[in-house]
Amino acid sequence: MDKTLHIIGGGMAGSEAAWQAAHLGLDVVIHEMRPKVGTFAHQTGLLGEMVCSNSFRSDDSEQNAVGLLHWEMRAANGLIMQTAQKHRLPAGGALAVDRDPFAQSVTDALLALPNVRVDYEEITELPRDGHWIIATGPLTSTALGASIAAETGADALAFFDAIAPIVYFDSIDMSKAWMQSRYDKGETEEERTAYLNCPMDKAQYEAFIDALDAAEKTEFHEGETAGYFDGCLPIEVMAERGRETLRFGPMKPVGLTNPHQPDVKPYAVVQLRRDNKLGTLYNIVGFQTKMKYGAQTDVFRRIPGLENASFARLGGIHRNTFLNSPTLLDGQMRLRSQPHIRFAGQITGVEGYVESAAMGLLAGRLAAAEMTGTALSTPPATTASGALITHISGGAEAKTFQPMNVNFGLFPAVEGLKSGRRGRKDRYKAYTDRAKVDWQDWLKG
Repeated sequence: MDKTLHIIGGGMAGSEAAWQAAHLGLDVVIHEMRPKVGTFAHQTGLLGEMVCSNSFRSDDSEQNAVGLLHWEMRAANGLIMQTAQKHRLPAGGALAVDRDPFAQSVTDALLALPNVRVDYEEITELPRDGHWIIATGPLTSTALGASIAAETGADALAFFDAIAPIVYFDSIDMSKAWMQSRYDKGETEEERTAYLNCPMDKAQYEAFIDALDAAEKTEFHEGETAGYFDGCLPIEVMAERGRETLRFGPMKPVGLTNPHQPDVKPYAVVQLRRDNKLGTLYNIVGFQTKMKYGAQTDVFRRIPGLENASFARLGGIHRNTFLNSPTLLDGQMRLRSQPHIRFAGQITGVEGYVESAAMGLLAGRLAAAEMTGTALSTPPATTASGALITHISGGAEAKTFQPMNVNFGLFPAVEGLKSGRRGRKDRYKAYTDRAKVDWQDWLKG
């Protein structure tokens, strides 16, 4: 029996799938078109490159569903979580990493395995035989996307994703900005001062909103109908929903005290998070944007402390494609019409680095089990990984299917616990306690 698993795409999902399958005895070939064929968002040909934020979000495995997903992946010897820990940066309760060394380490770890190789080539058509995982992510090439659409008989669904800008630290005016995590969250002083904060008074905030509204923005092509993923809305789209929206979103001023003016409460605060270990780069948190480049520099330099900011990267917008997975995929992540092909990662309709890697982990394990003649069911829906795969393979309504982050709303209820905000802490702890037991049982087989 052929025990070679082919994986198209070397992002979070593809890298994790390869790692898992290789450790379960398969020969693995990763087909990655970069750097020969580039994309709008990628900068390198490295595996596991982070193209948007450098954060894997909350690392709290007791009260947060994505933190629970971190825990599950660590328990399963996950490459992405292992590597993230090695390159971790201070980020309060979040797991943020130094993005370039992170991707280099992912690449090195996979290439060090004797049963893994990388072919740097573009796959333009769905393969007709063999064992395959397609983990091409939201930036699937035009040719492969057309082949997928032809096979499934439907146009790919899509949404727009946006990228936040990155600023050089030495161009920030620290006589106006200061370092503090919200509510001083973190166990060490470094964690408690992980974010850089730029305060605004009401007049500055109102002028900033006016500038956002007036800024020149990227126009979509005629007939373009994709919407946005709510977890990654451009700031100008949020501002269009109401002048106070940003102040109750990424610019909320709560849990922070300006040491330059400790008796003055900011009306709004822009936060920046360290983007590399050296601390020379900071990304503007939640400031995804579709403004044109010239407009971005004009608008962002209105932020106190960023008047003379120098940008290592400006923001941008790109189209993400995904499958209507409840219709097209079975419970083992296989394409119903071509079951020798599995899909994993963001193309399946999960959203976020962590969720993508988790789907890669499952696809790699499920493929390895099938190829070695071992029975392996999908994890129970009481786990974070199981809740996600249940959602995309049939739990979601196909007619309204949209990309989804992991959240406790996908989990079956725990009997006997109160609903509502007052019982939330106990309820979340019950979800995560149950999930950890069930996940460990699933890993044992």
